[in-house]
Amino acid sequence: MIDPSTAQPLNAHQRERLIELEAMALRLNQRLNLYSEESTQHFQERHLLHSLTLASHPFPPGAHVVDWGTGGGMPGLPLAIAFPETTFHLVDSVGKKIKAVETMARRLKLSNVHAYHGRAEAWEGQIAYSVSRATASLSTLWAWHRRCFSPLNVPSSYWKPGLICLKGGDLDSEIASLNAAYPGLTVECSPLLPILKTPYFQDKVIVAVSEG
Repeated sequence: MIDPSTAQPLNAHQRERLIELEAMALRLNQRLNLYSEESTQHFQERHLLHSLTLASHPFPPGAHVVDWGTGGGMPGLPLAIAFPETTFHLVDSVGKKIKAVETMARRLKLSNVHAYHGRAEAWEGQIAYSVSRATASLSTLWAWHRRCFSPLNVPSSYWKPGLICLKGGDLDSEIASLNAAYPGLTVECSPLLPILKTPYFQDKVIVAVSEG
């Protein structure tokens, strides 16, 4: 069962939708190979709850968020369930993955999800936030983000507009390259182990990048 204490508080309907998402994703994975075989054995932990750590701060109603390289819909679909008044644009260059995302969003009646089949460099839209999970380097993600960024004033209780992504391992060189290419950015890393208390998340973090 999904434990909402790990992230944004979820009501009963949202928890039911996450369970439905898991069942659908695992069925589709049997023929589409959306997720690794090992990770599907721990789907709630490694996909749903991992994605929902980005709900440790809320996204504001009315804001637009792009999920670069969404793959099988992570983290975009769980976040769309958690924040129904926020619009999520899920982008991926692999057609079968975007078709699966569209199917899951439609069956879950997620009217706040829009899927795009194509390269990140070609997506046209305006967003206040970018999210991603193990898609590209921080420098590349920030280049995609800044091209589409539209400033938004939000209270301090929300995520500061910018790039918020899930990363793992030694990030020193990635952060150094980001700072060299784009001086003056604020980069904050928050470990996931205190949120998801299992060894799998020992070296995994949320990286939040913003201007100023």
